[in-house]
Amino acid sequence: MAFYNGIYPFYPQERMPYVFSVDYIIIIIVFLVFALAFVLIVLGIRGKARISWSCRILTSLFIGSVTVAVNFTSDWEVGSVNTTTTYKSFSNAVVNADVGLHVGLKGINVTLRGKPIHQINETINYNEQFIWSFGQDFNEYYKEGLKRGLPNPILYVAEKFTQNNPCGLFAQYRISGHYASACMWVAFCSWIISNVLFSMAVFIYGAYMILLTAAFMIFSLVSFATVRNVAFCGIQFGKESLKTDFAGSFWLTLATGLLCFFIGVTLIILNYFVPEKLKMFFNMTDEEEEEDRPLEIYSNKSCIHITEQNPV
Repeated sequence: MAFYNGIYPFYPQERMPYVFSVDYIIIIIVFLVFALAFVLIVLGIRGKARISWSCRILTSLFIGSVTVAVNFTSDWEVGSVNTTTTYKSFSNAVVNADVGLHVGLKGINVTLRGKPIHQINETINYNEQFIWSFGQDFNEYYKEGLKRGLPNPILYVAEKFTQNNPCGLFAQYRISGHYASACMWVAFCSWIISNVLFSMAVFIYGAYMILLTAAFMIFSLVSFATVRNVAFCGIQFGKESLKTDFAGSFWLTLATGLLCFFIGVTLIILNYFVPEKLKMFFNMTDEEEEEDRPLEIYSNKSCIHITEQNPV
């Protein structure tokens, strides 16, 4: 403590980001690299086929990146409250701050930001991550926070999600998060299969697989949303309560699932009514332009121009 000039808390550890984690940024970079590579390839395609391939590739990469990225975000459900509360244990210091809760499929993030940010000779800007994914012990994260002397509001919120807490939030969110994540990974697998089928002559089966992708995305949302049907244990700060609502990743997954559903249904309808035009869209060639071109035969001394009219 003397090394830190007596300023509490004793907090040398790096604070975790709650939305833009390292895994999230890596996924975005990987898909951007794929998008750039495909754009460079598309530039070499002639005619109307360029438009067809561009639409298919960019739409497919968007769906794939969302399907993977939302597994690592922490904004499926978000809530915050402004309150005046005690800051540290065994201290009468009181601070005015925003307490935030960010729930993801693999854990939660609890934030504490002072208003103003500088109070009681300290910068109050905390962001703590508590994970319950496979191979991680949520209670250990909580005990580590106790050892590090985290502020009371953060420990109070995290305690609600501990395994032995009477609220039972840990079991509810952990199970629903596991099922939701599993559904999203199955949706990612079906997305890969749909891309393979779209590149083959049986592209209509790709439409069925993209519908399956949409279905598993919806299953993931239903799995996560079932937690809200259970009575939520109140997180009270004096007269104020911390309430959460569905946030960015939840609505982005819903929008992507509806997009997949729209694409699948549209392709199935077009295949039923105008199969030739749909086939042209997926197998765009320049055969018609080449048929209208004259056949040019070059010799060493002259150029012979031949136009085929009535082949025998």
